[in-house]
Amino acid sequence: MAHQDEIKYIAYSRKSTESEDRQMLSLDDQKREIEEMERNDKLKIVEKHLGSEGGESKTAHKRGRPIFNHVMQQIEAGKANGLIVWHPNRIARNAFDGGLVITLMDEGKLLEIRTPHRVYHNTPDDKFFLQLEFGMAKKSSDDSGVAVKRGLKTKTELGWYPSRAPLGYLNTKIMDRGSNEIYEDPERFEIVKRMWQMMLTGNYTPPRILQIANEEWGLRTRPKRKTGGFPLSRSSIYEIFTNPFYYGWFEYNGQLYKGNHKPMVTPNEFDLVQKLLGRDGRPRPKTHRFAFTGLMRCGNCGGMITAEEKLKHQKNGNIHHYVYYRCAKRKDEHCPEKMVKLEDLSAQIDEIIGTLTISERLQTWAIKYLHEVRTDEATSNQDILESKQKALARITNQLQNLVLKYTAPENANEEIFTAAELQSAKTALLRQKATLEDDLKTQGKEIEQWIELTERTFNFARYARAWFANGDMDTKRAVFSALGSHLVLSSRKIAIELHPYYKIIAEKRDLAEREIEEVRTSEKIDGMPSTAVFRTKCPVLRGRPDLNR
Repeated sequence: MAHQDEIKYIAYSRKSTESEDRQMLSLDDQKREIEEMERNDKLKIVEKHLGSEGGESKTAHKRGRPIFNHVMQQIEAGKANGLIVWHPNRIARNAFDGGLVITLMDEGKLLEIRTPHRVYHNTPDDKFFLQLEFGMAKKSSDDSGVAVKRGLKTKTELGWYPSRAPLGYLNTKIMDRGSNEIYEDPERFEIVKRMWQMMLTGNYTPPRILQIANEEWGLRTRPKRKTGGFPLSRSSIYEIFTNPFYYGWFEYNGQLYKGNHKPMVTPNEFDLVQKLLGRDGRPRPKTHRFAFTGLMRCGNCGGMITAEEKLKHQKNGNIHHYVYYRCAKRKDEHCPEKMVKLEDLSAQIDEIIGTLTISERLQTWAIKYLHEVRTDEATSNQDILESKQKALARITNQLQNLVLKYTAPENANEEIFTAAELQSAKTALLRQKATLEDDLKTQGKEIEQWIELTERTFNFARYARAWFANGDMDTKRAVFSALGSHLVLSSRKIAIELHPYYKIIAEKRDLAEREIEEVRTSEKIDGMPSTAVFRTKCPVLRGRPDLNR
């Protein structure tokens, strides 16, 4: 492990304006905490992105944050090898960015991630806990957006575009949030409609129509809080002429919905304009994304596993859609590995997750036991804490007495106490003092962190199967990648080297379930608390994961 003095840090802060970060500290609050940590721990920070001026105001739920990408590039280039953030969820709420951070640690380019609450070193355990933090951050962000997405879906099915209306239309502001409708903009609707009519004649180009609208008709964009009120740009004119909203439909999440707003042109007129622009008469399909690409390797040649989409047209007109995973054949173009259907691959992953899925009863008892351990440890830690505080006070007193003895009049000629003896005694006491201060600083944190992350591990084991079955593409990818390492596809079968913590659960789950069954009807025996019952009847459950590897 690298010494702290060898680590060059980049300080990074982020707060999104979206609901995912509603309860998070502001950028300036994060800045204050990070700078306090810099002063206290004497850290070498080579670059800062902090506060309302330098921090990032972007969601981490999606890829593409410019400041975060810059920070990763600096670490990749070797200009820094440490990262300081207020909390790991400031780094990533999506599987790709979280995976990039772990990859940089695997490659030895990122040695440490430091927060005010704990330090994540480049060790297997810390990287596992970091992945859990990223996974929980993503899950929290997903959960907070479920209700919003459900409301937006309902709104689209009712025929209302769930976003800012395009030029020529306005959103109502008098109804409940999420229930607003769209109506014609009295200042711009007729102008934009005239632009469509000019385009339909075939006698005007989009740049010429733009010039007329801006200069002769005085068309301006809708004024916003800080921007707007400007002439229309060249790109905006093409956005208008290719937007299906203007013929009464709208596109949302890759699907077309019939809108309830007033259209400006007919579908046939829209198609005609697309042909004049050299485009197809309908919106182009989005590029397909696949959940598990970039995670698995071929068991035969070691190349990456890719995916492809296939459509099967039947004579009766039915079209069947299939997704296959196969070796990309970049290492060996003659690799004999055969492709596997997405359904078969998903079933295999689900079966693997099933081997570590625990019952609600086991999860409840285990977490209850962990909380009782926390209470017991807190009592014990308090006694140790008081003892160390007394020792620290004693050493501080001894240091003061040393100086007093050395500077006393009777020691003017160092007849009693020499400078060398003072320095030797002082050094020994300072070392003891530093050790005690470090112990007091970390007192109880290790057990607290172990209990918290073990609880999250049990929660993952309880719910991962449901998350995988019902989650979106990113959730499925996150669950799959969190299972372990060395994801290999060979002979149409997926092989995973489960993370040690999950491996322990998979191996000992059945024994633990039987232990729970034995004590489920007697939570207390002869007045003993449930913790004591665990210690006497549940040897599997009482063992820590790190002691059973």
